[in-house]
Amino acid sequence: MATVKFTAGGKQGKAGGKAARKPVNSRRRLKPAARERGLAGAEIALPREHAELADLVKQVEAAGGAAVGAYRDPLGGRALLLATLPLKAVQPTPFQRDLSPTHTKRLAEKIEQAGVFLDPLIVVRGQDGLFWTPNGRHRLAAAKVLGLRQITTLICPDETLAFRILALNTEKAHNLKDRSLEVIRMARNLVKRASSTRESQYQDQFEAAELLTLGILFEENPRFAGGAYSSLLRKVDRFSERTLAVSLRERAGYAARLLAIDTEVKRIITALTARGFKSPYLRNYVVARINPVRFVKLAPRSLGPAMPIGQALTRMTAAAKGFKLESVSNTDLAWVAVGAAAQD
Repeated sequence: MATVKFTAGGKQGKAGGKAARKPVNSRRRLKPAARERGLAGAEIALPREHAELADLVKQVEAAGGAAVGAYRDPLGGRALLLATLPLKAVQPTPFQRDLSPTHTKRLAEKIEQAGVFLDPLIVVRGQDGLFWTPNGRHRLAAAKVLGLRQITTLICPDETLAFRILALNTEKAHNLKDRSLEVIRMARNLVKRASSTRESQYQDQFEAAELLTLGILFEENPRFAGGAYSSLLRKVDRFSERTLAVSLRERAGYAARLLAIDTEVKRIITALTARGFKSPYLRNYVVARINPVRFVKLAPRSLGPAMPIGQALTRMTAAAKGFKLESVSNTDLAWVAVGAAAQD
């Protein structure tokens, strides 16, 4: 294959052509806001006994912790409590991603090396008199590995923060499986609290509709190749105006149909392998071939789906069952590999 050279500006160079462009910094500069917002310094400090936090201080002390200080969040003005809590009084939210022992061990080692545990856990009131941390599971586990008696926490009286903090969780990068499982677990917990609320009202908490469907798939099969189907779902899966409880039942049906489609895809892959096609991109190729919205440009989610998800799954099922093995060529697979490399 011929080597294609690129200039610093990103365009293909030609002999005798114009001089190459100077490198362009693709990073956008961060522009400060035109106006300042939030509280002034004198408005932030609060006494520990502030009325908005009195019950919270009692709960902390009853759990064996100590209230250290209080202040108003400089952005929204909400009263927050800085406190220490015994580790046994804090649990991760039940819908949080699975714990990574490797990450926990590495984190504990780095904290030990630093000799100081600097990052407080974000905490809200949980159930049965305990506290929940929406985004500190690995720090909490690392504290247990280190044998700490108490851990520093930043407690918010607003319990609903536990359902809005997913987007702020940068402690350990989420992959597609992590994000999907956390979102579906969050949804199942919300059903218990408000099953009659419309699914669309939780758009900010769930980030993307397809994460709910993929979450159900990963629950059914932890090794499900979600990445191969995410392109389809991004184009056809949207938040429902039905209640969350009803919507999750519908999504379970979509997930079952996708699992059936994936069974057909595995059959096709086996047949192609028997014909001598060996490529790590076989699944992506087959799924792309049977994707009914493959050539539809991804539009903003607010514009609606490229096709109703039920219709898309029906067409995809038919395409999988009618897949023609003889139409596959090595050239096709080569193009899939190039596309995958470009995405990476």
